[in-house]
Amino acid sequence: MQDRVATYSVLFVCMGNICRSPTAHGVFRHKVVHSGLASQVRVDSAGTHNYHPDKAPDHRTQRHAAQRGYDLSDLRARQMLANDFERHDLVLAMDWDNLALAQDLCPPEHARKLRRMTEFCQRFDSPVVPDPYYGGAAGFEEVLDLVEDACDGLLHHVRQQLQLRSRPL
Repeated sequence: MQDRVATYSVLFVCMGNICRSPTAHGVFRHKVVHSGLASQVRVDSAGTHNYHPDKAPDHRTQRHAAQRGYDLSDLRARQMLANDFERHDLVLAMDWDNLALAQDLCPPEHARKLRRMTEFCQRFDSPVVPDPYYGGAAGFEEVLDLVEDACDGLLHHVRQQLQLRSRPL
């Protein structure tokens, strides 16, 4: 009997998919690669609105992420679709508004997959990852602080899920 390799897929969601969700995408992808799980974990991001189709993340987002060692240059914005709930095991919204919009799009049988990103924070106590778009550098740094923290907790969660899935039937 051949061992089966469990896989897990995470989608990060914000409004336009140019600041918060690509930050989470890039940070989590980096952590997944460095943890040796790249062949088992798929990472994606999307926006609840189609404001910036096929655009790279905001230049400020990219700059602040790069200063911490995360490359977001290959990411492109896209709008979230109903079939994303079928394709992903976990869909993480950055704030209450985008959570509500994602809930409206989510088929009832996949509702358990939808959560807030900050539920995985281990050090910070914030209900949301705030939108830095109209603010200054401090906002982008706060996003990175929250996202890095949440991604550490998320990586622990995903490891547990992969272990459960790889157990023999």
